[in-house]
Amino acid sequence: MDKMKKHILITGGAGFIGSHLLHLFVNKYPEYLIVNADKLTYAGNLENLKEIENAPNYRFEKADITSNDEISELFKKYDFDGVIHLAAESHVDRSISNPMEFINTNIVGTVNLLNVARAHWNGNYEGKRFYHVSTDEVYGSLGDTGYFTESTAYDPRSPYSASKASSDHLVRAYFHTYGLPVVLSNCSNNYGPYQFPEKLLPLFIHNIRNRKPLPVYGKGENIRDWLYVGDHCEAIDTIFHKGTAGETYNIGGNNEWKNIDLIRLLCKVMDNKLGRKEGESEELITFVKDRAGHDMRYAIDASKVKKELGWEPKTDFPTGLEKTVDWYLTNKEWLESVTSGQYQKYYEDQYIKR
Repeated sequence: MDKMKKHILITGGAGFIGSHLLHLFVNKYPEYLIVNADKLTYAGNLENLKEIENAPNYRFEKADITSNDEISELFKKYDFDGVIHLAAESHVDRSISNPMEFINTNIVGTVNLLNVARAHWNGNYEGKRFYHVSTDEVYGSLGDTGYFTESTAYDPRSPYSASKASSDHLVRAYFHTYGLPVVLSNCSNNYGPYQFPEKLLPLFIHNIRNRKPLPVYGKGENIRDWLYVGDHCEAIDTIFHKGTAGETYNIGGNNEWKNIDLIRLLCKVMDNKLGRKEGESEELITFVKDRAGHDMRYAIDASKVKKELGWEPKTDFPTGLEKTVDWYLTNKEWLESVTSGQYQKYYEDQYIKR
């Protein structure tokens, strides 16, 4: 361990984005010791990390980011140079039904990490970095035109986005108050393999394959910017190593879709993959009552990270979508295992029986 060039803590590494980031870092930086701290809640799955679990530069630690004792012990054990903080409750619908869980994890957990990092580094910030990964949902909702920039005023509309907005403000406050060397990023909707199927694409892939209803909120006219998870992780890598302390970087896919148009495209792709008659899966679309506080449009202006750090998305949407569908169809056991039992009941209660 002492021979490693850097010791990096990645929180939430058993989740969707975190597992992809761990694959990238463990393979790209064999000279780094990469420690994955995850509480293993319902969306955390160590099966996502089978390919790297025995890598010499990887460690897993089951830990709760809200526990000062647990996080302090990890810092003492590994003497981290950097933190990439992804651990979060992240589903808007669940935040509406259970906001306190989001307040505790996303706000209290983030402050606990900030406090432990600050205490451990004790003012010696050379070579240190605290990277907070956030969402574009903190900015609220856009009209038909315009884009979120790093200077867009915060206007969160759900308990989830409000909790992330609060954690963003606290991270910046620790930079301005204590000089903690932080960077932040706010990203658009991610998609790709290993995403827990409470989110649109994996849920609908699962439902189409099993000929279950496809519940679409309202008229399906809400617009999102979609970013392939591998591109997002490369952006995180770039910002972690090259970003300016105290700065925020927006990460987007330059890829806006109305929900209903995206779902119809997915249905066509799935019909083709499953050998079904074209239009068969579209018949599963069911319009349901819109959720409370549903933002109409998100769109990211990612020109800052491109201009200053040279990052831009590489994966075009048809390619990314096909790769995503292929992965879920190839990994049926993974999808079935996480949609069985208590999870399947949750989906039906939240989406089908409304």
